[in-house]
Order: sequence, then structure tokens, then C-alpha cells
Amino acid sequence: MLKNNFFIIKIKNYIFPFIFLAFTICLVLFSNSNLSAAKTGLSLWANSVVPSLFPFFIATELLSHTNIIKILGNLLNNWMKPIFNVRGEGSFALIMGIISGYPIGAKIASNFRKENICSKEECERLLSFTNNSGPLFIVGTVGISMFGSTTIGILLFITHLLASLTVGFLFRFWKYKPCSNRFRSSGKIDYQQRKTVSISNLGEVIGNSITNSISTIMMIGGFVVLFSVIISILKASHLLALATMFLEPVFSFCHIPASFIAPFITGFLEITNGISSISTIHIKNISINIIITAFLLGFGGISVMLQVFSIVAKTDLSMKSYVLGKLLHGIIAAFYTFVVIYTIPMFNFNL
Repeated sequence: MLKNNFFIIKIKNYIFPFIFLAFTICLVLFSNSNLSAAKTGLSLWANSVVPSLFPFFIATELLSHTNIIKILGNLLNNWMKPIFNVRGEGSFALIMGIISGYPIGAKIASNFRKENICSKEECERLLSFTNNSGPLFIVGTVGISMFGSTTIGILLFITHLLASLTVGFLFRFWKYKPCSNRFRSSGKIDYQQRKTVSISNLGEVIGNSITNSISTIMMIGGFVVLFSVIISILKASHLLALATMFLEPVFSFCHIPASFIAPFITGFLEITNGISSISTIHIKNISINIIITAFLLGFGGISVMLQVFSIVAKTDLSMKSYVLGKLLHGIIAAFYTFVVIYTIPMFNFNL
């Protein structure tokens, strides 16, 4: 028994060095395709991610130096507490997470924990449902640019939003404690200690907001490029084709064409590339494309998950609520999309 445990520990010690070494070797072996993938990732980041997210990062940072969080806390506490079991201040993370996109909701929840605005349990509940894909990406990029339909974009955004709220309600029981109001007094003290914006420190606040936003957007850019290269390696090494073979019986059982498997795996890793591939698959039953896209938008992909992990790692928050929440989000969003498509004729695009 001791020998087996020692063997397992040895494997754990060497697994990451082995993975990183294999990745480095693959960078050399498939350098041509990797270079093209890296350029594509950089282009995607510069042309899509930065314009859509960077202004929101700055706006979020600036708003955090005002009393907007306290105002929302007072206004919406009677709604947030009964529905999501989170104090009213959590509405700021929910609202900004809805209108901006990944990973702003997670960043705000982490900031709330650092600044002691919400308890650990409340911040973990916020993580489960406030980190969402924004309307600019869902309606503009996915709906109009990829599927060529505003209606599809609106459908995906509505089901995405409803699924997010459903997950938030389900996670109201996460680490539930009947006597959880004892944290309330420390939240009030923090409001008095927070540095608010004024004429005298306006330049400093804007400068710090831009600096913090640049740091976050650069981190996201790194993940986009990294996963573009990883997907390129999986294709060039035929590992993606191998995974497709293993998953084919599962997709066949669900009556989903095998042509969706590779784009689904790609989207599971990085949503933008995956959804782009899914939107180009031409079949009469286009509802399959839309439902799979709804799942990927809700789940967010491993790339976004790692982005969130890098943000949350600076706090004592657990990632369990986020991972479970995003899996549920994807499943519920796909289910809602299925129901809407097959019950409301306006949203049925099947030929």
C-alpha cells in the first residue's frame, strides 16, 4: 500500500513537467501551423476581445471607486438575499457580468472578497453565476457575424441570461448556514475605509484603473494565444481526430452528427474558435448548431476557466462553485434553448 501511494505521488510530481516538456517539443515539431495559430489568436484578441472587454474593465474599476456598490446594495438587498442568498452588493457583480462578459463577473467577486465586502460563501455563490458571456459577444459576434442572424443572437442571449439566474438560485444553498448574517457589520466598516474618487485624486484613480485593466486584458490575450496554439497542436498531431473517434458513439446515441465532435472539443477548450466552427456546419436541422452553441456559451470553455482560476488564486475562494456552476449553466442554457426552439415557431430555424 505504501509503495502504491509513493508511486502515485511520484507520478503527480512529474506529470506537469512532462506535459510542459511535451508542449515545448510540439511547438518545435508543428512550428508552421503553430505560428499561424498564434497569429490568428493575436488577431482575435486584438480585434474582438480588446475592443469589447477593455472599456468595460476600466468602467468596472472606476465604478468600484464610487458609492455605486453601496447604492445597489441598499436598493437590491431585498431581491438578492431571498433569491440568491447574497447581500445586495452582489448585484454589481451580476449586472456587470451580464452586460460586459468573461471574466469581469469573476474579477468583481474576487475583488469583493479581497475588500471584505462579502463573505467567502457569498463570493463563491457569486462566482457560480455572475461570470457570463456579454450581449455584445452573443448577439454581435455569435448571432450576427457567425450565424448571420440577429434573432439567433437574441435567442442565445435570453436563454444564457435565464440559465445564469437559474444557476444563481440553485447555488443559494451553497454552503448555506442559517446564521450567516454575522458578517454584515464588517461590510459596513469596509465602506468607510474604501478610497472613493474625488477631484483631487481623479487622475490617480483613472491611472490605476487603466493599469489594472491592462494587466487583466494582457492575461486574457495570453490565454487566447496559448489555447489557439494548443488547438493547432491537437489538430496537427491527430489527437483531435482520435478524440473524435472515441466520442462518436456518444454523439451518435444523442442523434448528433459526427461533424460536430471536433468543433465541440475545440469549443470546450476555447469557445470563440469552437462556436465559429459550429456555425459553419451546414445541416437542415440547424437547431443542433444553436443548442450546442448555447451549451458552450454557458460553460465558457477551459480557457476562460483558467483565466478565472488565475484571478481567484489571489484569494481564499474555492473554484468548485465556479466549475459546477458553469457546467450547470451550459446544460440549463442548452435545455432552455431546446424548449424555446421547439415551442415557439418564431425561433425554429430548421429547414
